[in-house]
Amino acid sequence: MRSVRARAALGATLVVAVALTAAGLAVLLVLRGNLTDRAGLEAEVTAREVAGELAAGRAYADLEAGDEDSHPVQVTDEQGRVVAVSKDLEAISGTGTAQVVPASPAPVPSPGDDDDDDDDDDGSDPPRSEVSSDPPDFTNGTATVDGDTADYRFAAVEVTTREDVTLTVHAGAPLAAEQEAVNTVRNSMLTGLPVMLLVVAGVTWLVTRRALRPVEGIRRELAAITASEDLGRRVPEPDSRDEIARLARTTNETLTVLEASVDRQRRFVADASHELRSPIASLRTQLEVGEAHPELLDVPGAVADTVRLQVLAADLLLLARLDAGERPGRTAVDLGALVREEVSQRASDRIAPEVTVADDDSLEVGGSRGQLARVVGNLLDNAERHAERSVAVSVRADRGDVLVEVMDDGAGVPEDERDRIFERFVRLDDARSRDDGGAGLGLAIARDVASRHGGTLTVGEGAGGGARFTLRLPGRPGAGAVGDG
Repeated sequence: MRSVRARAALGATLVVAVALTAAGLAVLLVLRGNLTDRAGLEAEVTAREVAGELAAGRAYADLEAGDEDSHPVQVTDEQGRVVAVSKDLEAISGTGTAQVVPASPAPVPSPGDDDDDDDDDDGSDPPRSEVSSDPPDFTNGTATVDGDTADYRFAAVEVTTREDVTLTVHAGAPLAAEQEAVNTVRNSMLTGLPVMLLVVAGVTWLVTRRALRPVEGIRRELAAITASEDLGRRVPEPDSRDEIARLARTTNETLTVLEASVDRQRRFVADASHELRSPIASLRTQLEVGEAHPELLDVPGAVADTVRLQVLAADLLLLARLDAGERPGRTAVDLGALVREEVSQRASDRIAPEVTVADDDSLEVGGSRGQLARVVGNLLDNAERHAERSVAVSVRADRGDVLVEVMDDGAGVPEDERDRIFERFVRLDDARSRDDGGAGLGLAIARDVASRHGGTLTVGEGAGGGARFTLRLPGRPGAGAVGDG
């Protein structure tokens, strides 16, 4: 039962078994009801025929009960005494009395006897005989006719004779046909039900097995990928357009993303090791020289290497937090004030940035003040590194967003390199020294932070031919006071 195929086959078999059982019971009940009603109709017809003879004044001994072997008749009076029975009726039940021997009531006169005398005596009309038009009462019982006992459906019809005597005629119709038909149908169902359930279970098993075969292929391939650690492999995709095909495509897409993530992580580790090796080696060399020859110790160089190592470590830690899915806070941050504050702290820059902040009350965004300050600082560092004479920063609102643009008058970024510069450890100024060119993490960090704040960071051509970096973040009109994230 741990198999999906087994559970599916068992579930389908149980559902079909319940459905067939319910349908079979309904069919049997309807069939039995129809056949019982037909037997009741036959009994009613016979009872009304006998009642009509009694109403016509026929004597008990002269009653014609039709086929007495298949339609036994019993007539009782108001006191429940049996006054007439059909020929060869030996025993009866279900009619209210089990007597089959007629009592000795007064004989019923023949039609026309003493009619004139009665009319002359009292001058009134003779009593009217009639058969009750009310629906008959139906009961089930047994009757023994000529030694054979069987089940019957009895119909009871009342009749009033000319002597104003109320009699009840009980006529029966056999239920043998009904019982035989019901038994035949029931036996057929009991015989066919197991066969049907076996067919349903087998078909469900085979269909489920065929449907799940691609899933097994996907599982085996994933197991092989896990064992080999080769994320370049892909699971087989069925040609169908069903859920399994979509599962295979989604699995391959996940493997593609996972492969890219692992490759990026490996490159990140390799590049980080390379970037860390240089300042550490330089710092160690200077310290070893200083230990052997104190007069040759380059303290400013050691401090610069230490600062560079500190900045690189901070960048790597921030990237690690971003890769781990760290979400920024939702504090309201005024980008105009943030840019002014960042620029005011860069007094030692080679080129002082020109700041333009739109006179607008809707320059607030939601996020981490520290991370957004890091983005602005990285963009200013990049512009300062490549500018020749000027760096400009502008902050304005644009259709519900807040735009921060940082422009320089340097050589700009080639169009085919505008996406590559946001990759980690990528530097287009490899000809420069590492101290001037940085580690190639600033723009990568800036774009990652912008993305996690729901915004974008793009690069284009500035008005003076240099680079123009555009940071677009969703605005937050009506936000609260500015705070630290």
